Amino acid sequence: MSDLRDDLSRQLTTARDRTLRLTDHDEPELVRQHSPLMSPLVWDLAHIGQQEDLWLLRHGDAARPGLLPPAVEALYDAFTQPRAVRNRLPLLPPVEARAFCLDVRGRVLDRLDRLGDADDPFDFAMVVSHEQQHDETMLQALQLRSGPPLLGAGTPVPPGRPGPAGTSVLVPGGPFVLGVDAAEEPFSLDNERPAHTVDVPAFRIGRVPVTNAEYAAFVTAGGYRTPRWWSERGWEHRQAAALERPRFWGPDGTRTRFGIVEELPPDEPVQHVTFFEAEAYAAWSGARLPTEAEWEKAAVWDPATGRRRRFPWGSAEPTPSLVNLGGSALRPAPVGAYPAGASAYGVEQLMGDVWEWTSSPFRPWPGFRPMLYATYSAPFFDGDYRVLRGGSWAAAASILRPSFRNWDHPIRRQIFSGIRLAWDVETTDA
Repeated sequence: MSDLRDDLSRQLTTARDRTLRLTDHDEPELVRQHSPLMSPLVWDLAHIGQQEDLWLLRHGDAARPGLLPPAVEALYDAFTQPRAVRNRLPLLPPVEARAFCLDVRGRVLDRLDRLGDADDPFDFAMVVSHEQQHDETMLQALQLRSGPPLLGAGTPVPPGRPGPAGTSVLVPGGPFVLGVDAAEEPFSLDNERPAHTVDVPAFRIGRVPVTNAEYAAFVTAGGYRTPRWWSERGWEHRQAAALERPRFWGPDGTRTRFGIVEELPPDEPVQHVTFFEAEAYAAWSGARLPTEAEWEKAAVWDPATGRRRRFPWGSAEPTPSLVNLGGSALRPAPVGAYPAGASAYGVEQLMGDVWEWTSSPFRPWPGFRPMLYATYSAPFFDGDYRVLRGGSWAAAASILRPSFRNWDHPIRRQIFSGIRLAWDVETTDA
């Protein structure tokens, strides 16, 4: 238990250090709302502390008094306070939000010290996941920000290599185990469970994500002016939102990345595209988007052993030599940068770099049971959401698994979202 306590303490500290770095700005930056899609950073900061208070000090019982007065705590309810209005709420000033988070964390670490062998540490892991997910949304807000750069250019990433772009691999048909159970992934979230066997027909999948250069060819070919590549809803949205290219791309072959205008890197995975754009690009390419089941099979199934791998490359924990995660790069790595991170089928960069749109709506796996945070997944099932897989460069390695399911509205593109293609395979070709 002491090793687990130490590990949880490290994860809590790592997440908090990242939060504090992302909010280490003057008060005007923290209270400013960069887009109606995103909260002011000071809201995220105090919300992180409020949820930690609720789940680790009050065990999820909102009726128990918290460290904030009820009227103040209500300001940080994500279900009742829409993002677009959060900048007009009487939020805690940054200095008070930081002090509140510090107070909560001290009490939480005291509770962690008392954690015994009979205690379930899932709530600690859930809170770490919550904070790291909010850190990624804060990076989305900072990408939407206008003004001089605040974050710098990011840390170096490995170079790519020629060859993988535009290629695909065959995944033969047959059953595999989709999802996970608590026994093998005790900190997995409710929508990842339970593990169950599904039979997936043969398909081909892109060896790497679609690159900026590949997507630019779609733009140049008039893809945004040609309705036949788009679904009916997608074309309606393209017209209503006046989409002409991925978000943050300029018309002159540049992009804006955290306030820095730079030449568009041709070999990086394209990011900041909606589901509808991804769907249209796939149709133009003579392909489609993978389903969730196809994506996960390509990522984790080892046909030689007939078992899941924990990660695409095997059981080793993620490292910078295998995957681009953690947020420090501030961008995707070029395709072909992580050959050692390939799955058993030879599919690369399945984790990190960009979230990859799938064609699947967000629905529960058979046998779904909500976790202690019962409203994490269930309210969103069967809504207007599409699932994204794999995690982006901004996702934290400590909380990400190949079974991790992200979801968002198909019109969203402030997220670090990209594309991986899939193709049907005739039985005779399999």
